[in-house]
Amino acid sequence: MFDHFYHQIFRKTVIGFGTLFNNITIHRDGDTSADPQAIIKVPLAYGPTQKFLARIDQQPDLNKPVSMSLPRMSFEFTGIEYDTSRKVGATQTFVTSIKTDKKDVRKVYMPVPYNMNFELSVMTLLNDDALQIVEQILPYFQPNYTITVDLVDTIGEKKDIPITLDQVAFEDNYEGDYTARRVLLYTLSFTAKTYLFGPVPSTPKDLIKKVSVGITPGEQSATYGTGRQLTYATPVATKNYTGDVIANLSEDVLATTTIIPVDDSAGLAEQTYIDINNETMYITGITGNKLTVKRASYNTSAIEHVRGSDVKGITSADNALIEGGDDFGFSGF
Repeated sequence: MFDHFYHQIFRKTVIGFGTLFNNITIHRDGDTSADPQAIIKVPLAYGPTQKFLARIDQQPDLNKPVSMSLPRMSFEFTGIEYDTSRKVGATQTFVTSIKTDKKDVRKVYMPVPYNMNFELSVMTLLNDDALQIVEQILPYFQPNYTITVDLVDTIGEKKDIPITLDQVAFEDNYEGDYTARRVLLYTLSFTAKTYLFGPVPSTPKDLIKKVSVGITPGEQSATYGTGRQLTYATPVATKNYTGDVIANLSEDVLATTTIIPVDDSAGLAEQTYIDINNETMYITGITGNKLTVKRASYNTSAIEHVRGSDVKGITSADNALIEGGDDFGFSGF
């Protein structure tokens, strides 16, 4: 029933999450004027927090040179759950092209929304070290921070993955006699809203190579005779191919929102189409930096969009690239 496929989406999301915290440093005042300040890069590893705490407990002798040094951080992928708030139709598809050959077109089912749960642990000996680390992280999550991940390499399908900070917990493991090591533990819980894609078909989808011509009753024609009149239709792109970004969303947008706030509307015009995360919208009006739009144009799906998402225009430059593959519309109808 199921064919083998593996896009490494979970793995890429885990790597993307961990990369956010791999450049944390703490600064300590030096003991002398010749050594005014020491900068320490906090090591980051993947693994459960209890693994590192157990290693500390099993090495109670503080004089041993092999004792694990603090501060350090660890993170772990702790769970996954289906996100019903971002659900789309199970049979909806979209047309895309193979990354290495823009003319090799495939029809792919819409991705399935899943939430990945993460825990980031900050372990320190000194409270000031812990506060320095936490303070370098928290301001970026209000309450989410968005990363862009190339989820399916073969078709170049990139998605913005918002990572939300859910909770911050604190624990002071300082029990026992004076030979026991103190560990200050901050645990930060996160949720990453990612997408899972099914298999990419191995055979190309039939691409429309020729525009159909409608024949309607008409007046005398020198070329085609009486009663035949040809109506030509010009194919137009239904999504952005050039990758040119005109603006960015200034706020999160729900799937039902028809007023779209952007940071700068100078490059946008009424009665044109835009592409946000593969959802095509038609601009019916512009007031300041707010766009009034018709959602889910050209059979795309209305989905949620996070602040900072790219707003791409659909122009004549995209029409020239239409062979890259989509079920295009026609300007003559």
